[in-house]
Amino acid sequence: MDSKKTGYGILKVLLLVSSTACGADPVMTAGPAQETVIRPHEYARALRNPLKGLTNRGFSEQNEWASLAHSYIRWNEIEEDEADGIDRIQAWCDDAWLGLEQRNIKVIPRVYLHWSGDRKYWPRDMTEDDYSSPQFQQRVLRLIERLGQVWDDDPRVAHIEMGLIGKWGEHHSPGPDEAMQQLLGNAFSAAFVHKQVLVRHPWEFVDFDFGIYWDSWAHANQTNHADGIFALGDRWQTRIMGGEVAYDWGDSRVQPGDSPTDTVSDPVHREHMIDTIRRLHGTQLRWVADYDETDAAARAGGEQVQKAFGYRFVIDEVRYAHQSAGGDATGSLVLSFAVRNTGSAPFYRDWPVEVSLLKPETREAVWSGRFADVDIRTWLPGDGWDAQARAYTSPVPTFLETGTFALSEDLARGRYILALAILDPAGMLPAVRFAIGNYYTGGRHPIGVIGIGATVDEAELPADSFGDPRTDQTLHYIY
Repeated sequence: MDSKKTGYGILKVLLLVSSTACGADPVMTAGPAQETVIRPHEYARALRNPLKGLTNRGFSEQNEWASLAHSYIRWNEIEEDEADGIDRIQAWCDDAWLGLEQRNIKVIPRVYLHWSGDRKYWPRDMTEDDYSSPQFQQRVLRLIERLGQVWDDDPRVAHIEMGLIGKWGEHHSPGPDEAMQQLLGNAFSAAFVHKQVLVRHPWEFVDFDFGIYWDSWAHANQTNHADGIFALGDRWQTRIMGGEVAYDWGDSRVQPGDSPTDTVSDPVHREHMIDTIRRLHGTQLRWVADYDETDAAARAGGEQVQKAFGYRFVIDEVRYAHQSAGGDATGSLVLSFAVRNTGSAPFYRDWPVEVSLLKPETREAVWSGRFADVDIRTWLPGDGWDAQARAYTSPVPTFLETGTFALSEDLARGRYILALAILDPAGMLPAVRFAIGNYYTGGRHPIGVIGIGATVDEAELPADSFGDPRTDQTLHYIY
């Protein structure tokens, strides 16, 4: 890991300035700017954060942590024959996904042709089970291009599972041959520039940089899939590894257990599940989310599994200072923070980090800026999971981020609360929550008091002024 990016050397120097602990008086340096150092406490519980975690199978499941829902789509629902236009796809999505933005849920769509048994959903002007004719190739390429036009910039879409071929769109019975892999791989790569595409098997589509959806995650009879994902090396650093847990075939009672409730409540099954998430850097899984939430052991275990998924950003330290030649509200705000990803995977979107100044009385943001050079996709977790030690052999790195912000001339002098947030570009609203106790309802993290052309005697905020992200249901995005 590049020391310039992780900030190891810089952070060591900064820490020599003071040994201030969280809750103690912040550090004030002499000179034209007073530097304040705040070290927040880590938030102990899991977080319901976007684009990660326990995932609902469709829209009837309502797992308490789920910010993702799978969306199965029959081809003939969105295209019944060649005369249908792209507007039919858009209309189907708008109807099926109505209101998800208000619940802060994003979808993982997959189009399929064949379900269990003999249930098939081909357009009426195409031949069932014909995966190789020129007509199929022409129509599937047209469909993929249209899906890209509808989904690639749709903020409701998290990522795409390729689907289409075989039962359940899971690339078996039949599977895609080499020619089909090239056809679909090129088409999906061209259609989806902004959204990731996931395929079913790690040993297929080897010429393409796709993520993986393993449909029997941690299953006793599919260690070859786990090994196949592991053999992809560092692909997890840029591509999503996720999918589904299965309870309806083979030795599922051995692992992952009899049911979702068994998986999360039984320590043997739960640790096995967490170990595979940690080892393979898993971002999200469905079916396992359908555990009995009235079962106390299942709820507690489900939270442990949620905590292991995807990213978890812990801020260890924040330093800030207002610099002004004349002691007024103009000048610049200089801020740095040290952050670690204690989860299992990166955050795969380039979402901005915001710094804001809040009125202490109303918590209203009166000024905000965004870090210009911060890319949260680079905040990687550890690697090389040791199941016995229950830790990564390559430890979690610390990343130091710094920004300088010009304050607006009309900002009034006074005392403000400095806050941090990660914004969803769909509306530029606070979305990703840091795993720290400093939290306000609405998604911003109050760090400390700052004086803009005013003195501050106590920068530390009282812990009893913070909210609990666990109970905050206000976060949403705009479609």
